[in-house]
Amino acid sequence: MVNGLVSGRLALVTGAGSGIGRAACQVLSREGATVIAADKNYDAALETIKKYTALASGSNATGDHTALELDVSDPKSVQSLLQAVLKEYKTPPRIVVNSAGITRDNWLLKLSEEDYDSVLNVNLKGTFLVMQTFAKAMTEASIAGSIINISSIVGKYGNIGQSNYSASKAGVVAMTQTAAKELGKFNVRVNAILPGFIDTPIVKTVPDKVMHNMLKLVPLGRLGEPTEVAEVITFLSSDKSSFISGAAIDVTGGF
Repeated sequence: MVNGLVSGRLALVTGAGSGIGRAACQVLSREGATVIAADKNYDAALETIKKYTALASGSNATGDHTALELDVSDPKSVQSLLQAVLKEYKTPPRIVVNSAGITRDNWLLKLSEEDYDSVLNVNLKGTFLVMQTFAKAMTEASIAGSIINISSIVGKYGNIGQSNYSASKAGVVAMTQTAAKELGKFNVRVNAILPGFIDTPIVKTVPDKVMHNMLKLVPLGRLGEPTEVAEVITFLSSDKSSFISGAAIDVTGGF
């Protein structure tokens, strides 16, 4: 696409195998970006490229898009990803979307230390490792970049059974705001998005009765679509948001 919002830009999306990450790949490619879909589940990332990203680009071919395996919580995996990107594209991505995330829900009084650690390792440490690694690559290459970190509205208000998840997502916001202050002098913008109840694989595990009560809290009266979050991601990736950095934007239907 010649006139897309992010035409000619290279974009890395973590957690690209499903949900918001997959939708981000779809919308970014529709708007002209070359997409690197990274996920711990390589087959799911590949499916994103073949079934969603290529179609959004108006083609049945994967083109310059690529799928790569990534464990965001493993520093060696993150470094290997950077080297693979530099080898393939000869440049770091201008757009980095940190969408990889997991849940291990339980009551605070029953939550295991293992489940606490695993959620913090992926959601918070993983975001840190990817952001640090690729921001460094951007600054060394003197590239003006945009980093979008996916937090959650529960990072602001908390949620029953999600003390680990809400803590990790609150940390993402604070880290985003700090990174924006540090990276602004390099012309790298950093923003966070706080989705509400979005129709993703994680939400599909919620019992119908609980879901009904959750939707009562949403003034628009429905779940959000992953593409509705992806449109905001793409806006923050583009020059349309050139003076927005350090922001934490709710995408919640008014929750």
